[in-house]
Amino acid sequence: MIEILPEEIDRQMDWISSISDKEGKGTTRLLYSESWVKAQNSLKELFEKDGMKVEFDEVGNMFATIEGSESPETIIASGSHVDTVVDGGRLDGQLGIMAAYMAMKALVDEYGQPKKSLRIVSMAEEEGSRFPYAFWGSKNIFGIAKKEDVENISDNKEVPFETAMTEAGFGYLTGAPRFNNFDAFIELHIEQGNFLENSGKKVGIVNAIVGQKRYTVKLNGEANHAGTTLMKYRKDVVESYARIVTEVIDKANEIGDPLVVTFGHAEVTPNVVNVVPGEIEFSIDTRHTDQKALNEFAEYIEKVIQKHADAKGIQAELNLWMDEQPVPMDQEIVSVLENVCDQNGLNYQVMHSGAGHDSQIFAPRVPTAMIFVPSIKGISHNPEEHTEAVDIVQGVQALAEALKELAY
Repeated sequence: MIEILPEEIDRQMDWISSISDKEGKGTTRLLYSESWVKAQNSLKELFEKDGMKVEFDEVGNMFATIEGSESPETIIASGSHVDTVVDGGRLDGQLGIMAAYMAMKALVDEYGQPKKSLRIVSMAEEEGSRFPYAFWGSKNIFGIAKKEDVENISDNKEVPFETAMTEAGFGYLTGAPRFNNFDAFIELHIEQGNFLENSGKKVGIVNAIVGQKRYTVKLNGEANHAGTTLMKYRKDVVESYARIVTEVIDKANEIGDPLVVTFGHAEVTPNVVNVVPGEIEFSIDTRHTDQKALNEFAEYIEKVIQKHADAKGIQAELNLWMDEQPVPMDQEIVSVLENVCDQNGLNYQVMHSGAGHDSQIFAPRVPTAMIFVPSIKGISHNPEEHTEAVDIVQGVQALAEALKELAY
């Protein structure tokens, strides 16, 4: 089995995570920022030192290729996104890039040139942290990002998307995409949850990414005096909200895994102690790996909201603003990962991803799978995000062995 040293993982991750827009703990590397440009160029120098051919597409995705000896046109790829959230951790996204580099370098050092081409992908953006648009990198790889979606948006400092992009040296995709001819893609990522940690597993083989539905709901009742309005006459939106939350969460617990539902944001008007609240706006996020089950639960949510609104004589407005389908991973690539883990005695578990990843853009177009490594307490998008290097080793080994199986 390919040897991956924990100290090499730490060295690489300390290096790449130090390239940040902010000093101090955590990494902030937003799309087209100064540190983003520095990170992509620094990675380019690293990959070129190891003899890889490095190319950028129009928007700033980077591709580092080790040409195959027999079928160079067949490309087996791995990587992730180079951008971070504000005050992010040292692993999210960038671990996938560095894991691909360490796995491919170890393979070439041990076995020489692959028969098929190996390619590292450092994607421009996934997080949507600087501008209100996510998956700009992977969507451009496949030509599905739309210029009209970003040409009039700005960051929180009023810098237009187009200005930031051109100042970083990039522009819009013109013509057909040039780097989308992958034969397989494997993305390694921290779990961003605590399933692996709690189960004592070192490798998660992802067989599906959940579908998501997100609502903004507004309940309009009647604001009134908190002392003089009898309970039976109130159109209290907080009461209705509380009943909705309780009933929906109880039902989700009854149905069980992998269904989840979250009431994350609530804003009450007027938000004062002595007035019966007359309006509330709140969010609902629900996810499942099965489309039919997700649809059925969403219908249930809508019925519960309407039921409690009608019971109090209040109006309910529902806006379903996200409706993403579940994305299955390629069963053949999943099987390759299971086989190499079995053959090499790696401690793994087949599981689903409850978060979105670039792989969900790849999977409908390219045979794709994901590898998860544990996250301590499931903490992510936070400077406290951490996984000990010894707990990352098996994930990188699984990646290397799978790349060997596919490319050698």
